[in-house]
Amino acid sequence: MKRFTLAGTDIEAPEVVLGLMRIADKSDDEIRELVRTARDAGIDFVDHADIYGGEVHTCERRFAEAMALTPSQRDGLTIQTKAGIVTDGPYFDFSYEHLMETVEGSLRALGTDRIDILLLHRPDALVEPEEVARAFDELEAAGKVRHFGVSNHTPRQIDLLRTSVRQPLVANQVQLSITHSPLVAQGVAGNMQGLDQSIVRDGGGLLDYCRLNEIAIQAWSPFQAGFFDGVFLDADRYPELNAVIDRLAAQYDVEPLAIATAWITRIPGRTQVVLGTTTPSRVTAAAAGSDLTLTRPEWYELLRAAGYVVP
Repeated sequence: MKRFTLAGTDIEAPEVVLGLMRIADKSDDEIRELVRTARDAGIDFVDHADIYGGEVHTCERRFAEAMALTPSQRDGLTIQTKAGIVTDGPYFDFSYEHLMETVEGSLRALGTDRIDILLLHRPDALVEPEEVARAFDELEAAGKVRHFGVSNHTPRQIDLLRTSVRQPLVANQVQLSITHSPLVAQGVAGNMQGLDQSIVRDGGGLLDYCRLNEIAIQAWSPFQAGFFDGVFLDADRYPELNAVIDRLAAQYDVEPLAIATAWITRIPGRTQVVLGTTTPSRVTAAAAGSDLTLTRPEWYELLRAAGYVVP
């Protein structure tokens, strides 16, 4: 498992993260097996959010109940969680009060005295950067949150936060897969008149922005075809893509999941893949992708096979 240092931290992060949004109905033994398998693959970084599991803090609590971490075991994990989505509505809330309340709830649910990384979940259109900064400062000073980041934020939304927030924003978790790659495809087809792919969305240049500002990209739904409409692996609607994936999987002697992972980790900069599976064998298969480096021709061939234009 390849690793890198998250900028502005002492965290040596793996390229693959274990996402735990689907463990609410899993038994203690199943959760322990999932985490143990991830650890065996070199994954010591887990991703939560307060809203995962239906009721607030459910998945965080189930993780803590199942794992019953000793202090040394806790020290061996990087625990990341998120705040800012209110499911009643739904709506978004980056107010000082909501962030402080949510973090306290996450700490109780996780059974820990600190969160290693707190991400602002989805952008709050009513955000007041001064309130976010106040919350971050108090949480950091109290030792309750070590580092901070965002999720699904555009370059300008990050810039707005940084007018008041003094801590480095170490990560931006965004949807990214071979077939869901507007962040990549727009730049590849820049200035191509009449091509939908070249239209600048969300301010454009997010991947470049994050590299320039040493912000890690965390790819969620790395195997989803689109927005929760099924995976692209073995899907009938992607015959050309799957033919290329299968050929490369055979060439590198890995599972197709590893090729899909390797495509994301090949993107320069600090890049992580957030797995959402609860099947241990799929964690092992996907994690293997960190150990292979696709060539440029292979990487671009996959992008073209996914239906994007590479002029």
